[in-house]
Amino acid sequence: MTTLTEGTHPGGFLVWEAHRDYTRETITVAAGTLAPGTVLGQITASGKYAAHDPNATDGTETAVAVLWGKADASGGDAPAVAVVRGPAIVNRHDLIFTGTPSDPEIAAAHTALLDAGILVH
Repeated sequence: MTTLTEGTHPGGFLVWEAHRDYTRETITVAAGTLAPGTVLGQITASGKYAAHDPNATDGTETAVAVLWGKADASGGDAPAVAVVRGPAIVNRHDLIFTGTPSDPEIAAAHTALLDAGILVH
């Protein structure tokens, strides 16, 4: 018998949002293949987004958004949709962090998202 594994779904991390046309924006992802729920940082020099990296110094060290759906920027910049402001509530268990951030780094990312009005629950 074949075992099926269900992956992440666009917006599957979202518990509640005030209004989708307010909380979401079309953004440009600069690099990588990212899944829905990936925590994003914004590159200061270009304004583009990439996976949040607490060890970076290019702006992505601060969590500012959560990717709504899949984004494939492996061949260059790609458009995507992200939750960039609240009021919104997201499920902490459905957020994706790249690498292996420590618990304090994850807590700092949750706090940074809260600054954008995105409550991690």
